[in-house]
Amino acid sequence: MKMIQREYGLCFHTPAFLGNAEQSGQWRTPPFKAQLRQWWRVAYAASKGFRPDEARMREEEGGLFGNAWLDDSFSKSRVRIRLEHWNDGGLPKNRWTPLDRVTHPEAPGAAADLYLGYGPVVLPRGERTPTLKANAAIQAGEASTFAIAYPDEGAPLIEQALALMDQFGTVGGRSRNGWGSYSLKNIDDDIGLPLRPWQDALNFDWPHAIGSDTAGALIWQTQPFADWKAPMKELAIIKIGLRTQFKFPHAQPDGETHERHWLSYPVTRHPVRAWGNNARLPNSLRFKVRPTADGKLAGVIFHMPCLPPAAFSPETKVITAVWQKVHAFLDNQASLTRTRA
Repeated sequence: MKMIQREYGLCFHTPAFLGNAEQSGQWRTPPFKAQLRQWWRVAYAASKGFRPDEARMREEEGGLFGNAWLDDSFSKSRVRIRLEHWNDGGLPKNRWTPLDRVTHPEAPGAAADLYLGYGPVVLPRGERTPTLKANAAIQAGEASTFAIAYPDEGAPLIEQALALMDQFGTVGGRSRNGWGSYSLKNIDDDIGLPLRPWQDALNFDWPHAIGSDTAGALIWQTQPFADWKAPMKELAIIKIGLRTQFKFPHAQPDGETHERHWLSYPVTRHPVRAWGNNARLPNSLRFKVRPTADGKLAGVIFHMPCLPPAAFSPETKVITAVWQKVHAFLDNQASLTRTRA
């Protein structure tokens, strides 16, 4: 079996919460392996015109990345990933600098880092400023060498997945909110984007494409900033606005399903009776911070639409109406511009 080997420089642009067994920040390969599999599925779906045979896809994925379910046997991964080091993160708790506070109509005085990073970022009882929950995080600017080996026959999809990781990838806790944004240096990312009309994408209940509409790709970008803190604050402001535009009919929870629930679940202080306390609905709107051509950093928002799982009893008409409002909100933000990639 002919193997292709590549090395890329990997650099974080925002702090990353990659917890080890002690829940302390550490460079680790499993999150990047998981990223590669996720974006490989997107590349696979695009290669099939977004009409993949999902059973066949699982077979090919398992044969490439390893599995414990095909033919009742276990197979090792044929893709190998290595990092230059597995060092602890270089950002300890005592060096965490909270981001500026942002206006939130339902939580006055919210700090941007606590809002976007709740969980890895906490507000200790009796304290006024957020800090890290664990001992350390990977600091923005930390870098390593990312080495990968993969079979020659799998190259087209893996190389497309690597390019998508560079453009849109984030890893670790609260990574959908932009934490753990990274780039792969010297990678060929001149690829066609896996775009699909967003309403058609609601035919699947898993993220398989970046959405598009008549105006183009559903990708928005902030202005460039000198460091990561400013775009993260901007992303927090935007997320607060797009969520709180959906008002709950009562101040107290009523246990019913409302529009905001379809963005992501759970929602603080507003549980849905039929979904219970353990249900989880990830947000299909994702954030990233990435470098611009002039060396600054910009926040990026992109939508990977899909229908919520059947357990949520989703109604396509309702889901469509919610996301139409979100897209319109983002299009109307003076601080954002549509971008192709």
